[in-house]
Amino acid sequence: MESLKNTVYDLILNGSSGQYDLRMIASVLKLDSTADFVMLNKVLNQLEDEYLIVRNKKDKYLLAHQARVYRGKISVNTKGKGFFDLENETIIIPKENLNGALDNDEVVVKLVNKKNDDLGYVEKIIKRNTVKVIGTLTISKKVVVVTLDEERLNNYKIKVVNADKFKLVNGLKALFKIVKYPYVNKNRKSLIMEVAIEQIIGHKDDPGVDILSILLSYEIDPIFPEEVMNQVKEIPQEVSESCKKGRKDLTHLDIVTIDGDDAKDFDDAISIEKTIHGYKLGVHIADVSYYVRKNTPLDIEARKRGTSTYVVDKVVPMLPHLLSNGICSLNPDVERLTLSCIMNVNHKGEIVDYDLFESVIKSKYRMTYNNVNKIFDGNKSVNKKYKDISHLFYLMRDCAKLIRKRRDLNGSIDFDKEEALIVVDDKGKVVDIKKRERRESENIIEDFMISANECVAKHLKHLSIPTLYRIHESPTSKKIEEFKRVSSLMGHTLKYKGSTLRPKDIQKYLNGLKDSEDYPVISTLMLRSMQKARYDAKPIGHFGLALEDYLHFTSPIRRYPDLIVHRMLKKYCFNHNYDDLEKDEKLMCELAILTSERERASIDAERDVDSMKMAEYMLDHIGEVYEGIVSSVTTFGFFVELDNLIEGLVHIHTLRDDYYHFNESILSLIGENTAKRISLGQKVKVKVVGANKLARTIDFELVSKPKSKLSRWR
Repeated sequence: MESLKNTVYDLILNGSSGQYDLRMIASVLKLDSTADFVMLNKVLNQLEDEYLIVRNKKDKYLLAHQARVYRGKISVNTKGKGFFDLENETIIIPKENLNGALDNDEVVVKLVNKKNDDLGYVEKIIKRNTVKVIGTLTISKKVVVVTLDEERLNNYKIKVVNADKFKLVNGLKALFKIVKYPYVNKNRKSLIMEVAIEQIIGHKDDPGVDILSILLSYEIDPIFPEEVMNQVKEIPQEVSESCKKGRKDLTHLDIVTIDGDDAKDFDDAISIEKTIHGYKLGVHIADVSYYVRKNTPLDIEARKRGTSTYVVDKVVPMLPHLLSNGICSLNPDVERLTLSCIMNVNHKGEIVDYDLFESVIKSKYRMTYNNVNKIFDGNKSVNKKYKDISHLFYLMRDCAKLIRKRRDLNGSIDFDKEEALIVVDDKGKVVDIKKRERRESENIIEDFMISANECVAKHLKHLSIPTLYRIHESPTSKKIEEFKRVSSLMGHTLKYKGSTLRPKDIQKYLNGLKDSEDYPVISTLMLRSMQKARYDAKPIGHFGLALEDYLHFTSPIRRYPDLIVHRMLKKYCFNHNYDDLEKDEKLMCELAILTSERERASIDAERDVDSMKMAEYMLDHIGEVYEGIVSSVTTFGFFVELDNLIEGLVHIHTLRDDYYHFNESILSLIGENTAKRISLGQKVKVKVVGANKLARTIDFELVSKPKSKLSRWR
C-alpha cells in the first residue's frame, strides 16, 4: 500500500495533466480490478488526510499547494501573531485565526479568501512541536503563578494541574509537560494552558540551573537512564583477542590523535607516510558500533539524543562517559577497535584510490591542536618533546595543503565563520568572552576528515547501500536574489555566468572581498542565504563543500548518523548481509528526519546558552563603551556586533538626534531631517545600557553619530 501511495503521489506531482480523477489515475497505473479500485481509494484518502493532495468540486485530485492549501511549520511572535513562510511570500495569521497553534507547530494553513493572498488561518494542527516547557514558579497566597522562559508562550494563562504533589517555593525552576493546549477559533476559545510538573530543576539562582533549564527545554538530558548505565557497566574496558579476529593489525603504525586541550573522547586518529606518488593517508575511526548494538537500551538512547551537545565548558554526551572516554576513545598506548580509511593522495591532492576495513590500532601520542601549532611555529621545547614524531605533522601539513588546493579548485566555500569562546569560573560565571582561535592544525584535521567522509560516501553510493548522507542543497533563487540586492547596495555585486549559481562563484566572490572591511557582514549575509545542511537517505550532494557525494563517518562517539554509517558499512560491505535491504532503506528515511531534528535542537540549545551567557557577562559591563559593526537593520532599530562577537540592539527610540525611518529597499534607517543613514557594515561606538539574562538580550545606545548618506552607500 505504501508503494502505491508513493506512485500515486509521484503521478500527481510530476504528471503532465496536473489534475486527475479516479479513473484517469487507475488508467495510467493500469489498475482495473475491484480490489485495485478499493486500494486506490484508500491511498487517495490517505494523501488527502495528510494534506499532500486535495479533491476539487469536479472530483479531480491536485497538489495541495495548487489549491492554496499549505502544510508546514508556523512561526508565532511574542504578540501572538502567526507567520507561515512560503518560497516567495509570507502568509500572515492573526491571533484569532491560530486555532491554538504554537510557535513551530506543524500545521495546515488556508487563505481567508482568494482576494487576500497574504491573510490565512490554521485549518488543522498536524503535530505539536512544543510538548515540554520550562518556567519559574512564584507562590502568592497559595496561588501558583508560572512565568515561562519562552516569551512567546506567555500570552496564555498557565495552570499547574499537579502543584499539590510538590513542595514549591518562590524561584524554583521546573520542567513542565503540556497536558492541555490553549485554543482560539471562531466558535470558542480557551486562553489557558494546562501543564504538569515533570521535574524540579532547582532554584533559578543556583549554579548550573540556567544552562540545565535550556538543555531540558530541548529535551537534552545530562542524566542517562538506569538501564543504559547498567548495559555500559557490562561492556569490557579492554580489547580482547576474540574482538580482534578478522581485523587488520595496524598497531605497528605511528598513529596519533589531534584534538582540543580539554577533549576527553578521541574518535579519530591519523597515520601518514610519504610515497613515490604522494602520500598514504590513514584516517582511523573508533568502531563504536561494535559496542553499541542495534536496538539495545544504549542504542535507543543514542538515537533519541542524536548528537552530543556542547555548552560553554560542559558536554552532554550522546554516549555515557564510561564508553565515550573509555573503550571507544582512541587513548594512547592501548589497543582499540577501529574502522580505517586508507587513502592514496597524489601530488595534485587527488585521492587516486582508497581502502576501507576493520582494524586494530594503538595510538602512539595524544596530541593537541595547540602543540601541533607550536611545532609549526618552531617552538623549541615542544619540538624537543615530540622530536620522535614531529616529522609526521610536517607530512600532514604538506598533504593537507594539496587536498585543500584541490578542494579550492573544485569550488569548496570557506565562510570563515568566527565563533565565540566563553570562559567561565568554577561556579559557571562568565569571566571572559573572546574569539575562538582556529589555526593550521585544526584545518589539517578538517581536510582529512572531509576526505574520509567523501570516500565512504562514494563507496556506499557506488554499491547502492542504504545509508545516511550529509546533504547541503543549493540556495533558493529567492534567497540569492535578496542577497544580490543587499550586497549591491554595499557596492559588492555578486556576478556569475549563466542562470545557475555554482559553489565556485560564491568562493570567488568571497575571496575577492577578504581584505574589505565589509567582508564579515557580506560573509554572514551569504551564510544566512544558504540552506541548512541536513541528513537524507538520497545522495543529493553538498553545495558548500562542492561535493557530489558526502556523509558523516568520522565522529561516531558524538553523532548518531556516523554510527549508522558504520553499521551499514560493516553489514553490507564487510559482512555481505543483504537480508534487510528494503527495511534498511525505509529506516534511513526515518532516521534522516529524526537525526536532522535532533541536530537542530542541539544547535539551538548551544546558541541559546551562548546568548544567555553573553547577556550575563554584559550585566557586569553596563555603562561601558565598545566599538562594533552594524550587523542587521530592522524596523525597530539595528543590531551591533562587537569584536568579541557579542551582539546587542540599539532600539530606534534611543536615537534622539533625529526621527529615523526604516527603508526596507536599502535596509537602512534614515534620519528624517538630517538624511543620515544607519546601514549594514557601518562602524559605530555603542554604550551598554542593559542586559536581560532570562530573555537573552543586550541593549546598546549609540555613542558615535552615524556617517552621512554619501560616505557609506552609493
